[in-house]
Amino acid sequence: MTVARSIRRLGARVVPDVLAGRHVGRWVAVVLFAIAVGTVGYVVLLGWSLDDALYMTVISLTTVGYKEVRELDDLGRLWTMIVAIAGVGILFGTIGIVAEAVVAEASSERREARRMRERVAALTGHYIVCGYGRVGSTVCRELTHGGQAVVVIDINPASLETARTDGLPVVEGDATRDETLRAAGIAAARGLVTAIDSDANNVYVTLSARALNPGLFIVARANADGADAKLAQAGADRVVSPYTRAGRQIAELAVRPRVADFLDAALSHRQVAFSIEELDVVAGGTLDGQSVGALEQRGAHILAVVRAEGGFEPNPVADRRVAPGEILIVSGSAETLRILGGRA
Repeated sequence: MTVARSIRRLGARVVPDVLAGRHVGRWVAVVLFAIAVGTVGYVVLLGWSLDDALYMTVISLTTVGYKEVRELDDLGRLWTMIVAIAGVGILFGTIGIVAEAVVAEASSERREARRMRERVAALTGHYIVCGYGRVGSTVCRELTHGGQAVVVIDINPASLETARTDGLPVVEGDATRDETLRAAGIAAARGLVTAIDSDANNVYVTLSARALNPGLFIVARANADGADAKLAQAGADRVVSPYTRAGRQIAELAVRPRVADFLDAALSHRQVAFSIEELDVVAGGTLDGQSVGALEQRGAHILAVVRAEGGFEPNPVADRRVAPGEILIVSGSAETLRILGGRA
């Protein structure tokens, strides 16, 4: 954030803080004290009426330059000069308070931006979510509940402020630009979700992200009919239409409500007692060479094996041994799956 940006935000943020902060009481007290002293001076020293004295004090403090209410002698001129000087002091003091608030705001925002950059730079294996609207915020919530690190990219200040309030690191900028994606740590990221409400922007984000990190797993949001094919061609590994997915879920709830509730609870991480996960079999890892029966004895039910060459093998037999490069679709307690996945 620059000083210029802080000044532009003065009316929305800085001035209310000043008016509601610790300076306001002192400022009001000084102004009232100056008016009271000036008025009393004209009444006591010059014998003026209260209304004339108050009017003369106010026009002198504000230095508006109106003609004197009455003719002034030497004492009156001296007192008027004192009141006018006090008014100038109050004016410049007010400007100083506001300037101090602006500079403090700019410095605070620069420090916050630096801490945010350092926080993002320290991440590896994280997910980048582009767009923090209704869809994007839900994606971030589910990812963080699943123990994943998330960085939010958005161009809307209100959305960014919401993400900060939710405790997420943010990058302000256009996600279709390479420098914005680099600032979000795309080179070290594990995956990217582009949930912008514009299919054209989602296509650009996908193209840019794929070029910057060819191994990145990309999930893209499709809004209009036919956009899914374009997103897939751009390099998205998975394309999701919120409206199509919502329609399917509604149909499942109507036909198989308990099955839908079970899957929703298992996949949304709201139920800590059980979960459904996918576990990668890596060479030399805890799963390498294990039999399906042995894994089930440890509390993990193997729903399917995704073969290295592609395709599903549902309900594998007990003596079937898993091999590196395969992926297991597993159901079991959250704790068991964390141990098998090497996350505990």
